[in-house]
Amino acid sequence: MDIEAVQTSYARWAPVYDRTFGAITNVGRRRAVTYLNTLSGSVLEVGVGTGLSLQHYKSDLRVTGMDFSEEMLAKAQDKVDRLQLDHVVALRQMDARELDFPDNAFDNVAAMHVLSVVPEPERVMAEIARVLKPGGRVVITNHFKREKGALAFLERITAPLANTIGWHSDFEIETVLKEPSLEIEEQKTLPPLGMMTFLVLQKTKKR
Repeated sequence: MDIEAVQTSYARWAPVYDRTFGAITNVGRRRAVTYLNTLSGSVLEVGVGTGLSLQHYKSDLRVTGMDFSEEMLAKAQDKVDRLQLDHVVALRQMDARELDFPDNAFDNVAAMHVLSVVPEPERVMAEIARVLKPGGRVVITNHFKREKGALAFLERITAPLANTIGWHSDFEIETVLKEPSLEIEEQKTLPPLGMMTFLVLQKTKKR
């Protein structure tokens, strides 16, 4: 996907996202936040979208959210204001391929249902690793390509529609595992039907 397609797609989805894709991906989002709530310090949520996860973080985490879509961020800011989410310290508009944060800035990073949406996900993963402190964790939930079965067939035939539907149905897990400073700590499938995967990666090398 190119960045203009992302912007157009999510401007279109923003008004109904919470009731559509947001509802479908809720299991993975809650699983990721539950894990992050066992940690401490600062969290960067890459692709915070409309802010569906923000109210579920524990109050002593310092959460920063970023997204490319101004329309999505406006909805997230409305949630922060309306629910008085004081643990959310900032919501920033930026491109995930060029994060405007210094090296080793965050204790933890969350990327929930965003890596199959962004252009150049390898660059996004490199940026995530750059801004993560050594020893910190990246918590990912995402749909990844299946190799066989009816769902694998459906993924293949919808793959050419990525720019229209707003995500890559045939996104391969290897794409997010190439960053050499990040190692798998936990990996499991999530309901419904194992469509989503929960991943925890730890930064083990200084950059």
